[in-house]
Amino acid sequence: MAKPILEPLGETEHLVLLAVLRLQPEAYGVPILEAIERRTGKELARAAVYIALSRLEERGLLSSRLSDPTPERGGRAKRYFQVSDVAIPLLRERRRGLMNMWRGLEGILAAR
Repeated sequence: MAKPILEPLGETEHLVLLAVLRLQPEAYGVPILEAIERRTGKELARAAVYIALSRLEERGLLSSRLSDPTPERGGRAKRYFQVSDVAIPLLRERRRGLMNMWRGLEGILAAR
């Protein structure tokens, strides 16, 4: 496995990591995209999800494995993703930071 690159996460990368964490061990491209869209209401291009998956794997935050080929996919295999152990503290830190930024804004948002 590549040494993890712990630079900041972009929004799409963050959403993809969370979707993979939620879906594993059944996390692959289309369900990841659908989970993000269903939970956020945000439509992403399929290519954006695959680019994020590739970057996250290169950074050591995800690992992947190929399934056996399936007839319904024309003999192609699915690539399943799993969040690596080093990604968990990064996700915790990101969540903590976002929660701290949101804390105390409820009144301001309600007033507008």
